[in-house]
Amino acid sequence: MSTLPSPATKEFAASTIEKQVYTLTESLQEFLPIMNDRNRLGYALYKFMTGEGDEPLITVKSAKLKIIGISEVELAKKIEDGLKKVHKN
Repeated sequence: MSTLPSPATKEFAASTIEKQVYTLTESLQEFLPIMNDRNRLGYALYKFMTGEGDEPLITVKSAKLKIIGISEVELAKKIEDGLKKVHKN
């Protein structure tokens, strides 16, 4: 039995909220070593930026992330600072 290659994915444009938020979460790789945690956090932050999700501190505390070398409050502060730079279209 063999598996087929995954379908090609289309990247978001650099100016979109999605790309900016996921880039922000990837920049936190030293504090969030698990890729799936970063993806889940990116989705939650995207929902926050579109008015549907919780603020970063609540998200960090409830997302069950594996955080290394920084507290939840400090991580939430870094995320909030990064989100201020995200431009809404």
